[in-house]
Amino acid sequence: MSEKNDGANRQAKRSARERLQAEREREKKRDKRRRTLLVAVAVVGVLGLAAVVGLIAANSGKGGKSAEAGPVTAPSGATGKDALAVQTGSSEAKSTLTVWEDFRCPACKAFETNYRDTVRDLEAKGLLKVDYHLVTLIDGNMGGSGSLRAANAAACAQDAGKFAAYHDLLFQSQPEETDDAYGKNAKLLELAAKVAGLDTPEFRACVEKGTHDSWVAKSHEAFRAGKFRGTPSVLLNGKDIFADQANPITPQKLKETVEAAAKGATPPAAASPSPSASPVGSRTKPSASATGAARAGAPASAASASGATASASRTAARE
Repeated sequence: MSEKNDGANRQAKRSARERLQAEREREKKRDKRRRTLLVAVAVVGVLGLAAVVGLIAANSGKGGKSAEAGPVTAPSGATGKDALAVQTGSSEAKSTLTVWEDFRCPACKAFETNYRDTVRDLEAKGLLKVDYHLVTLIDGNMGGSGSLRAANAAACAQDAGKFAAYHDLLFQSQPEETDDAYGKNAKLLELAAKVAGLDTPEFRACVEKGTHDSWVAKSHEAFRAGKFRGTPSVLLNGKDIFADQANPITPQKLKETVEAAAKGATPPAAASPSPSASPVGSRTKPSASATGAARAGAPASAASASGATASASRTAARE
């Protein structure tokens, strides 16, 4: 009886060892499968990241090439040297305001906010015309493509005869300088729906295709060649209205100066001659008259201005 029990015990122990061994083998196989799976996931992740980075780089390259190498198609009615300006107001007006702007530039928004009503009123009276030059300074300083995309969309709006309304809306709706919201055509089309008669198939196609990208790039090259101190750069009849910090042209002074010019009288507050900025390496210095201006490569702060004492600050230019 004892021998039978011993035999049964030995068999039970052997069976237990075998089961334990089998379980260990199964666990090893599971561990191996998990390691294999983790390695596979890691490899796929790396490849996926590389693909995304490659796609972004490729798209960035394509964007740059389309802006620089595509045909230069000026918007309807573009004027000035090389047809790089979009003009609003009466072409017969005696006074001309030349504005170099970037739709992502906070200082440009400050200028527009404080001077828009005065400028539009003078245009309505036939006393002033404005030549708008669109640049992409913030894209270069902050990265992204919002300056280019918004400028192209504004040029498309010019084709539709809706430039002024869309231009003003873009500045009124301007995102934070670090937010490249205007880099998305969907956002630009969303805003276009707020301008009566602008959201048409033709406008949408123009925006989506980047019809005027190369024209915008050429405008920016003209800005760099002009050695302007930054954006906004605003000239009244060829003279920088913010050159004299002690006596800048406020909205009221702008109104008086333009009205006097229309009557052939001596302007009550003549602007100083436009200074010629000298290049400093790959940058140009910000205007001495700028308030709250940022240096090249840093975010610009919006101008601190209110009512008739407003003066625009500028975003320092980088080539």
